[in-house]
Order: sequence, then structure tokens, then C-alpha cells
Amino acid sequence: YEDHITLLFDLLVLAYQADITRVSCTQMARELSGRSYPNIGVPESHHGVSHHQLDPHNIEQYTKINTHQMSLFARFIEKMDNTPDGDGTLLDHTIMLYGAGMGDGDHHTPYNLPVILVGGGCGTLAGGRHMKYEMDTPFMNLGLTLLDKVDVNLDRISDSTGRLTDL
Repeated sequence: YEDHITLLFDLLVLAYQADITRVSCTQMARELSGRSYPNIGVPESHHGVSHHQLDPHNIEQYTKINTHQMSLFARFIEKMDNTPDGDGTLLDHTIMLYGAGMGDGDHHTPYNLPVILVGGGCGTLAGGRHMKYEMDTPFMNLGLTLLDKVDVNLDRISDSTGRLTDL
């Protein structure tokens, strides 16, 4: 698994570096994944421990999986940041969105989504901030805002109700 994900991320770095693409979408694991992670001490399935029912053991296992996946993503981001590109780095000139479709896998709630936005977007994004929005803010408000940052101007997409003005 780690070799596969690392290879995918390395290919993405090369694709961005060679200007073969400007848009990509990568899925590290399905949300319904039955994958176990015995190499990090999680013999149970990912999906099973995501339905933790507040069991401390399951929460611990779920945290290990999320931490592991985040470390793989962090390696990718570090590589983007260490790759020169014009007047900066690949990371300076990209916008990376990492997240999940469930805020709470135990209850299947598609609210309060854990999302990380990384990169400078060619100067359109300020980093080093933690942003929290109202519970009922449609996720596509973020999508609409990000499209604006790459000069794709739409009135709305999906269930968007506006833009995130402080992003």
C-alpha cells in the first residue's frame, strides 16, 4: 500500500514538474475500505474502526490509520515544496486539497469535514491558518472559491450558496 501511494504521489510530482497536467485527483483509499494496516498495528479493517461507537480501542486504531495516511500525504507535500519551479517551488504554485467525505464516520455525517488546503496557489492563498466555518456551510462554497483562484468564474456549483471570502 505504502509503495503504491508513494509511487502515485511521485508520479504526480513529475507530472506537475513536467507541466503535463495542472489538475489531478488521487484517492488513497475508499471510504468503505476493508483494508487493514498490520504494518502500523491495525489488524482491523479501516471501515470497521471508522464505526468506532466511541470504543477507545477503535478510536485509537482509526487515529493510527489517519495519521499514517496523513504522513504519506505530508511526504508528497514536502517533495512538492522541495521541487524548484520558476520563482518558487511546485508547492508555491499549486493548490492541494486533502480530505474526507465524512466528518464522523461513526454516524455517516457529511458535515464538519476534515479538509486540508495546502499550497500557495501562485500567491492566491495565505498559509498557516486554521479556518472553521459554520456547520451548515456547503462544502461546494470552498469549491467555488477555489475555482475563482484559478480564474474559473461560475455563479454556483452543486449546492454552493456563496464564496468563502476570508480564504
